[in-house]
Amino acid sequence: MSSETVRAAKALLDEAGLADLGPGPRSEGESLSSLNAKIDALFDEHGRPQKAELIRSLILLWHDHLEPSHCLSQDKHNPDGSLVHAIMHRREPDYSNAKYWWRSTGEHVCFPDIASKVEPLLSDDPDLASQILPKGNWDSHAFTDAVSAGIREPADSPRHQLLKEVQRAETDAVLEYLAS
Repeated sequence: MSSETVRAAKALLDEAGLADLGPGPRSEGESLSSLNAKIDALFDEHGRPQKAELIRSLILLWHDHLEPSHCLSQDKHNPDGSLVHAIMHRREPDYSNAKYWWRSTGEHVCFPDIASKVEPLLSDDPDLASQILPKGNWDSHAFTDAVSAGIREPADSPRHQLLKEVQRAETDAVLEYLAS
């Protein structure tokens, strides 16, 4: 996929605003049928990438369609499928299951990209930075723990909002990787 295609896919994420840390649904989310039609149009216009179903799963998840996302990601028995599957379970929230899938993911090749996107967001929160980016490396388990704690805070709290921004940076990095 070209960088233009990645931009078009990210625009589908932008339509809904920041995703909740939990399952949602948000009032801004796109309906499943409408969203699938937009994803199909994106693939028709720019070509169907090799990891199209995982891209679809990630976009569906962003729009709070957890079950359809889950069906797509759980059928991919490789680190990429485990990666999207883990994010879905974190959003569910089923943190222990998310961590199971993070273990299946291993040290994914896109973790350095996630770390580079997340690091600038954490300049005002060194405690969170040291938790989820130890030695500058993305720690998916620690982020799951941070979300587990942060989801109990008021939705308008600075930490809750920051975790949502980190989640978006993670999603952007994963989308870019899957589209490459």
